[in-house]
Formats: sequence, structure tokens, C-alpha cells
Amino acid sequence: MSASDQETDHPPRSRRNAVIAVLALIVIALFAWYMTRGGGEGGKASGGRSGRGRPAATVGIAKAATADMPVTLSALGTVQPLVTATVLTQIAGTIFTIDFTEGQMVHKGQRLAQIDPRPYALALAQAQANLARDEAQLNAARVDLKRYQTLLAQDSIARQQVDTQAATVKQLEGTVGADRAAIGTARLNLAYTSIVAPVSGRVGLRQVDIGNYVTPGSTGGIVVITQTNPIDVTFSLPQAELPRVQRRLAAAGGLPVAAQDQSGANMLAQGRFLTFDNQIDTTTGTVKAKARFANADGALFPNQFVNVSLLVDTMHNATTVPVSAVRHGAKGDFVFLLQPNRTVKLQLIKTGPSDAQKIVVLSGVQPGQTVVTDGADSLDDGSKVMLPGDKPQSGPGGKRRGRDAAAAGADNSDNKAANGADTAGQRHRRRAADGGAGQ
Repeated sequence: MSASDQETDHPPRSRRNAVIAVLALIVIALFAWYMTRGGGEGGKASGGRSGRGRPAATVGIAKAATADMPVTLSALGTVQPLVTATVLTQIAGTIFTIDFTEGQMVHKGQRLAQIDPRPYALALAQAQANLARDEAQLNAARVDLKRYQTLLAQDSIARQQVDTQAATVKQLEGTVGADRAAIGTARLNLAYTSIVAPVSGRVGLRQVDIGNYVTPGSTGGIVVITQTNPIDVTFSLPQAELPRVQRRLAAAGGLPVAAQDQSGANMLAQGRFLTFDNQIDTTTGTVKAKARFANADGALFPNQFVNVSLLVDTMHNATTVPVSAVRHGAKGDFVFLLQPNRTVKLQLIKTGPSDAQKIVVLSGVQPGQTVVTDGADSLDDGSKVMLPGDKPQSGPGGKRRGRDAAAAGADNSDNKAANGADTAGQRHRRRAADGGAGQ
């Protein structure tokens, strides 16, 4: 390209750059105007510091009310049967029969197993025979003693012979007494061949089988029985709660206790407080306690872990709110109070006892005030909110949408102008090129 061509093309290119610069300034100015005017009103519509242009959050609400709130103490407890009996045999022998099913409920005195009774029946028969023999000898000795005494009265026999016969009678009387005791022992051993339940309760897994030889020294025994009706629950309470529980026991004469499963969702049984231990554990600062439950349905199982709740007091006419309304921050517990202008106020509170649904507010909230229960995660003090029944506001939102459309139209106009400028420059260059070719 010649120097004249370059000089001819330079002015159109400069004009094109100038047009593009002007259009860029216009776009920047429109964007700045939108951010300062449209974005600012959008931030006011959101009602807080929690994000410029964000719409009002829809929240759930509830009113603070007055109610009676039970004051309870909670602890982790262990179910403990009243009696845990390992059934042992009292004589040695071979297991003849087993008369229980594992896991069944048995009554006191019910036969659980039997040892082979035949050796003990024979021992009883032998003791009875010895008694019969010795009783016969005793009767004969008594007859002789009576005859000797008659002869002594007639001075026909020596007194020494009478005294000897009297001693023989006494000796045989002792022998007969020993025989009768032996019969009692034999009968008792024969009775011991039937192994019976010492208490009523539930039997566990059997430890022996038919044909096993057992002795009184067998460590495992025959079976273990646990008494489950009634049943106890042991737990520990902080020593600071000891005076309050004792006052309630002295005033009311009893203390209701509830046992729940480990999740705390299911109620297992209702019982009564039984007693405290006689000393405090110095390592933990707690005192052991025990409660008793009827457990007729067997809901409590030995060695089961349960959650224990003791009703120690009741707060009457207390201000309560749903548990979901209370939130926790660096300064303590707080709630969001709904204001008449559909904004919320962050209110610090002091809480008291609670249950699964509601919690007592000792200060900060009055009955009848409205608190936010759902949707409070994105709220700040002063945030604007909407209730489920409210209609979306069209004022600031509509204006913002109009400004967005205007800004979009301006952007389209700018794009068209830029495209038009490019087309004009392209036509000028083509004419310059044609002129140069003609020369």
C-alpha cells in the first residue's frame, strides 16, 4: 500500500475508535446508574445487611404463650433386676431331665431340672431299714430293763445289772434318733434331685445338658434367673441436685420417674423414685440413686441403658416459645421478634426448662409477642420478612424489573450502534481500496 493510501485510511480509523470509546463510556455510565439507583432500591427492599438485592425471606411464626412447664432432671440409667440368681445343684449327680425352655418366665418353686433320683431313693430306703432295726433293739432293751427293775425290787438281781441295762436303752435311743436324722437327710437329698426356681423371673440360656454330671461346686450352674417384675433402674445425679430432690421427696412423699429409650423418643415405663446411696462419689461429684418400675409388660430389660427423667418441680404460668424459635449466638440465646412493619428484631433472652416442643423464656419475651420459628437462618436484625399468606410486593420489584429492561434495551442499542459504526468503516475502506485500484 502506498503512503497516499495510508493517509486516506487513517481518518476513518480514528473516527471509528472515537465512536467505540464514546459507546463504551455510555455503557459504563448506564451500568453505574443501575448499580446506584436500581441496586440501592433492591437493597432497601431486602430490608437488611444480609445481601443487596435479595428478596424478603418467607418465615414461619408462633406466638409466645403461658403454660405450665414441668422441671425435670435427666440422667443415663442402667436397668438392674431385683434378683439375679444362678441356680446351682445342691447334690452331685447326673442330669436326668431339663424342664424349662430358655427365655421363659418361671415361678418360684417351679422345677427346672432333675438329677437321677435312684441312688438317693435307695439311700432313703437304707436309712429307713436301719431305723426299723434299731427301734426293734430299743424295744427289746426296754423290756429287759423293766424285768430287771422288777427283780431288783424283789432283791433277786444286782443293781449293777439294772444300771447296765438302763445305759443300753439310752444308747439304743440315741441310735434310733440318729437313724431318724439319716432318714431326714436322705429325704432331703432325694428332694434336691428336683432343681427348682428360687425366685420368679425369666430364665436365661441353659448351662448344662441332659447326661452331664454336676456337683455343688460347678461354677456355671444350671441356669441364671433374673427377676424383672418389678425391676430397678440405677443412675447418678449431680450432688448439687440432691437438696432439691430431697425437698420434693419430703413434701410430696414420692417422686415420679420416667424411663425412655436411648434415643429419648419412646417412653418405656413409669415408676417411682426409691432411694439415694449413702455417700457421694468424690471422683465424679455425683450420688447414685435408684428408681423402681412395675415392668409388667417387660419393656425394661436387665442391663439395658435408658434415659431417666425425674419430675422435681412444675413452673406455673411460664412464658414459653417453640424450641425451634431459640437460636444461639456469641452473646447468648436470642429470638427474632416479628415487628408490625414485617421486619424482625433480634432479641436476647434467658431460657429456662424445656421439653421436646417448647422452652421457657425467663426474660426478653412477653406472652403474645410473635417469634420466628422457621426460615431464620438468613435473617439479621432488621431484615424484612414475608409470611406464608403474604403476596409478593410489586412496587420496588416492578421498578427494578423496569430498570433492568431499560438497561437491557440500552445495551442492545449500544450494540446496534457499534455494529453500525463497524459497517460504515468497512464501506469506507472498500471505497478507498477501489479508488486506489482505479489509480
